[in-house]
Amino acid sequence: MRKHTKLIIALSLPLQIVLIKVLANFPEVVERYYSNGIYKWISKAMHVVLGWIPFSVGDIFYTMAAVYSIRWIYKNRKRLRTDTKNYMLDILSTVSLGYFAFHILWAFNYYRLPLHQSLKIENEYSTEQLIRITQDLITKTNVIHGIIKAHDTSMVIMPYTKKELIALAPKGYAQLSKEYPNLAYGTSSLKRSIYSLPLTYMGFSGYLNPFTNEAQIDGLIPAYKYPTTTSHEIAHQLGYAAENEANFIGAMAAMKHENIYFNYSGYSFALRHCLNDIYLRDPITYEALIMTVNIGVLKNYEETRLFWQSYENVSETFFKNTYSGFLMANNQKGGIESYSYIVALLVNYFDKRPL
Repeated sequence: MRKHTKLIIALSLPLQIVLIKVLANFPEVVERYYSNGIYKWISKAMHVVLGWIPFSVGDIFYTMAAVYSIRWIYKNRKRLRTDTKNYMLDILSTVSLGYFAFHILWAFNYYRLPLHQSLKIENEYSTEQLIRITQDLITKTNVIHGIIKAHDTSMVIMPYTKKELIALAPKGYAQLSKEYPNLAYGTSSLKRSIYSLPLTYMGFSGYLNPFTNEAQIDGLIPAYKYPTTTSHEIAHQLGYAAENEANFIGAMAAMKHENIYFNYSGYSFALRHCLNDIYLRDPITYEALIMTVNIGVLKNYEETRLFWQSYENVSETFFKNTYSGFLMANNQKGGIESYSYIVALLVNYFDKRPL
């Protein structure tokens, strides 16, 4: 790359940042022309090209990028003093290209219309509404649990391999798209991450690679979590960047799935979020409600809690704080805590539709 070209690319970085900040004020434009226009074609092409490959191309890409970066820094370490200007130019031009690719391939979705607007769902709810919907979710979850298990004290164990659960996940979107056609999922591109162990230590159960549009699933998390985790990552592939929105869409896809084990995972996932919100608002009511949940359901919650507890470490806090900062820098004001906003979408969705 010639020096003049590098300079132009490097200088485009602040311009890109400014343009994105301006674009953030026009979510309708992003929704119409990017999320429901350009991005759909990008995503489709990525899935056709990479979806059939059995391993994560994105993980390999990150590995090669990391190795190359370390090698480049080592080989050019003396240039930092002897040729500082061109050294910084090389770095800034690379960052600028990466920033551009990140946004054009996926991240403009951070600036689309909020989901409650595009799906015409309210975004405010009362404690009374929350309690009523939570009671309905308890009943529904207990019923599904009772169909699967003969005893209400038995924990649900998935009768499928994790590979089978990943393959089954798109069927939930086939059902969900009947209500919301824009949530139809085409060619699949779902992979178990080859970096599942470090991903677990960082406290994440999956992620979407924005450069390859592959959904990466942590291969170590309990199988009980696979339906909602995989469905969550599919929501990101569909262009819903906000974590609370991907949680809601993923839960709905699992709840509407033709498979009862997916239904159980989806309803119990939604219930856990609602119960957590009630605990923050009204601990006494929470204690009364938790006593009505089947013990087997609570055992699945405990299974998940113990799993993450076994991997707790200092780095988890660092990575989650870093990711939270990343989200806030990309139009997600609640940061990682925006995960809890799923409750508003769940309550208002089910307030209009009986479980």
